[in-house]
Amino acid sequence: MQDLQGKTAVVIGGGSGIGRGISLGFAEAGMSVVVADIESDSAERVAGEVRARGGKSAAIRADATDPSSLEALAEQATRELGAIHVLSNNVGVVIDKPLTRCTEEDWGWGIEFNLLSIVRGVRALLPHLRAHGGEAHIVSTASLAGVLALPSGPMMPAHLGIYTATKHAVVAFSEMLRGELEPERIGVSVLCPGLVRSNLGATSARNRPARFGGAMTEPTPPAPEIAAMMMPEERVGPVVVDAVRANRLHVFTHPEARPMVEARQQRMLDDFAFAAKARESR
Repeated sequence: MQDLQGKTAVVIGGGSGIGRGISLGFAEAGMSVVVADIESDSAERVAGEVRARGGKSAAIRADATDPSSLEALAEQATRELGAIHVLSNNVGVVIDKPLTRCTEEDWGWGIEFNLLSIVRGVRALLPHLRAHGGEAHIVSTASLAGVLALPSGPMMPAHLGIYTATKHAVVAFSEMLRGELEPERIGVSVLCPGLVRSNLGATSARNRPARFGGAMTEPTPPAPEIAAMMMPEERVGPVVVDAVRANRLHVFTHPEARPMVEARQQRMLDDFAFAAKARESR
């Protein structure tokens, strides 16, 4: 989808972090941007940033756990800014807890927000992406954890089992959806960012619904040495824009992480080799 100028993007979870960066990136590419977020003030701030830079934008409160809220978002976005061409799904939560201690509520929270929110966003917005009959694109945010599996240790100072499992699901969902929608000229990408500055831990803690355990104490900010390694969220937007234009499936913000992915894939290939050798010996 090369031509983005004058088209409209809906960014769910666009009020902060990576969603904010994507909203600003689409605006810089000449798109009108609907900033949707559960936190109305955050959505309005980002929409104001877009307008301050000369772009068109609307802020709409949306709850990604509520299909009717997402359907209302799609209708209002179309009324205010016209046909929708790009959907960006960015709702998610982070859970730092060993898998052996995770509760049913923890799993429900992770699956609800990291996977089902994206499924719902696609279901609600897809009819509008189809309606104008032209090219369209969906980009959903997973994580580098969607293509890796790093246990807690020196390279991963957190227990991200649920996060990793659900982000793998987002990658698989996006790949399957891409195959289904390709004949309709609707591209699908999955964003797999590495460390990016955001307030995901804080928003996760304060917006945890009562049915999943309720609001929690906000986590301690990352150590200075970790914070210094984080990519500014504004740099994510141009990466996503380039990937949408090129219709790439996987969108990576940190290409230097490639050796870790290759090492994981090599372990899988080694297991195939073991299986072949074992078969020969039987």
